Amino acid sequence: MDKATLKETIRDVADFPKPGIIFKDITTLLNNPEAFAATIDIFHDHYKDKNIQKILGIEARGFIFGSALAYKLQTGLNIFRKPGKLPYKTFSNTYELEYGTDTIEIHTDAVAKNERVLIIDDLIATGGTARAAADLVQRIGGTVVGLAFVMELSFLHGTDKLKDYDVYSILTF
Repeated sequence: MDKATLKETIRDVADFPKPGIIFKDITTLLNNPEAFAATIDIFHDHYKDKNIQKILGIEARGFIFGSALAYKLQTGLNIFRKPGKLPYKTFSNTYELEYGTDTIEIHTDAVAKNERVLIIDDLIATGGTARAAADLVQRIGGTVVGLAFVMELSFLHGTDKLKDYDVYSILTF
């Protein structure tokens, strides 16, 4: 499946989560077996030679893509969660979204010293979540090999916050 066809599988939902926002809904992509497989294959082809040791999925849609890609790349997998959802000691980071603020956490032992990690999520908008995640990986002592996204909302310039990283988005809106 080419990227143009893949892009067509994503549904727009107006005024969600608040008026004026057009939400890019990936559930329609996930519901399409060919589109989901193509997404994971595209990520795999891009990262297969990058010596990634662990994938870190950002809650919650990053878990979906991260787990499938970790399986395909034969890497470890760990997760970023919202506050209070992880049972062990955590580091946290608060950041700004395009429509408010949020906080993510990661277990203090989720990444080994100098471990090469890929951070993955479904969407990069303002870049706040991704930046917060990358900062947490560095705080733990890991090495961020890249940040991967199914979609990028380029008009929000989220990659500007990530200039010191390799950022890869399959689709751009």
